[in-house]
Amino acid sequence: MEAARAGALQLYTSAALLAEIEEVLQRPKFAQRLSLAGVASHTLVISYAAPAWLIEPAVIEPVIIADPDDDGVLACAIAARAEAIVSGDNHLLDLKQYEGIPIFTAAQLIAHIEQS
Repeated sequence: MEAARAGALQLYTSAALLAEIEEVLQRPKFAQRLSLAGVASHTLVISYAAPAWLIEPAVIEPVIIADPDDDGVLACAIAARAEAIVSGDNHLLDLKQYEGIPIFTAAQLIAHIEQS
C-alpha cells in the first residue's frame, strides 16, 4: 500500500471487489479486530481504494469453481493488463498465474521486486 501511495506501483480494483472486501471485513473474526483497533471496515476500504484505479472487470470464463467471487480478481487483472496479482487467497495462490499474470502474496511480490 505504501508503494502505491508513493506512486511506485499502480493498484487496480473494481466496485465488486471493494464490496467484497467490505463484506469480508464485517465478518465476526475481522469485525472484532477492527473494533478493538477502533477502525471501521468502511474506513479501511476507503483507505485501500484511495490509491487504486477503479476499473470495469473483463468478462472471463469461470476459473475458480470452489469460490466464484475469486474470478472477480482475475477479471480485474485482465482488464487492467496487470503485471501481477497480489492476494492472500489460497484459491488464487494455487493457480500461481493466470493468463500469464503471476499471482503472489504481498511478501512474495516484495521479494520479487527486490530481486528485479
